[in-house]
Amino acid sequence: MWIPRRFKFCPSCGAAVDYAVPADDNRERATCTVCSSIHYENPINVVGTLPIWEPEGADRGPVQVLLCRRAIEPRHGFWTLPAGFLELGETSAQGAMRETDEEAGAQIELLPLYCLMNVVKVGQIHLYYRARLLSDQFNPGPETLEAKLFHEHEIPWDELAFRTVRETLQRFFEDRRLGRPFGLHCADIG
Repeated sequence: MWIPRRFKFCPSCGAAVDYAVPADDNRERATCTVCSSIHYENPINVVGTLPIWEPEGADRGPVQVLLCRRAIEPRHGFWTLPAGFLELGETSAQGAMRETDEEAGAQIELLPLYCLMNVVKVGQIHLYYRARLLSDQFNPGPETLEAKLFHEHEIPWDELAFRTVRETLQRFFEDRRLGRPFGLHCADIG
């Protein structure tokens, strides 16, 4: 299996690193050729939300989900759920809320974690929380071309940016159709 290698130089002293199995370990690590520091490479966490708009009242229609059209690479112009990299100093929930604000300018009430997907090929873990939209007005940031609500039949399935977004949306609409309680979905994305 291919594993991304992020280090070429030692963050401690700047010398070149070599990938080798340390004496007390069982896998290759980035090891400094000068100071012998070992640098561990771990998966990157991507956090986001599945924002739902559900009109109030007796005549309320079917739910809509908020998607953002990407203004950045990778997958410029494709649709995604609001999400991004978790920053140091924040919890996964704080990061998901921050990303939703930065990308969509959406006001939300955060609900429980809904999907956890391991994307081993690129060394990432994607975490999506369900979220209740408090308003249908959005103010997208510079990473988003537009933020828009979609009913299930309107979702541009062929224009979704990432497989994790597709999997999250499919699971959500299936749970709703089957009347299942919203639990935690876990998956490995090949």
